[in-house]
Amino acid sequence: MKRIIYLLGVMLIVSGCNIAAGSYPYAEIYEINSKESDLEEKIKVFKEQNSVFEVPKQVGLIDSRSDYKDDLWYHVYFYFKDTDQIIYTWLRTSEENTTSFGLVSVNQGLQLGNWKTINDDLSDEEDRLIKDKFEKLILNKLK
Repeated sequence: MKRIIYLLGVMLIVSGCNIAAGSYPYAEIYEINSKESDLEEKIKVFKEQNSVFEVPKQVGLIDSRSDYKDDLWYHVYFYFKDTDQIIYTWLRTSEENTTSFGLVSVNQGLQLGNWKTINDDLSDEEDRLIKDKFEKLILNKLK
């Protein structure tokens, strides 16, 4: 009986490491001192002035809220042409004048379905490279 309890305990601990709460549990979250609507507008202007970060139209990804009636996130996509990667992020109001900006995943290439989740599917080095690039080229220019 002790062995069964021990084995169940070990299994619970091992499987518990793979359980994460929430819709985007691994997202790298940045807090921006700005209203969500203002940040949406900044991103729109940023992309107009830096069209290299726009995902090519043929991919079909559009910055927006989904049609789901209670969608809490404004979904935003960026493109890193030099590495042929699509970056998926979202915005969500966290406080009155503060917005959470979540860096969620990266898709290799323009064909969708190759998504890798930040802080989960990538190696530490790959995570750091994506985060550093995102912070330097996009985030710091939006703050």
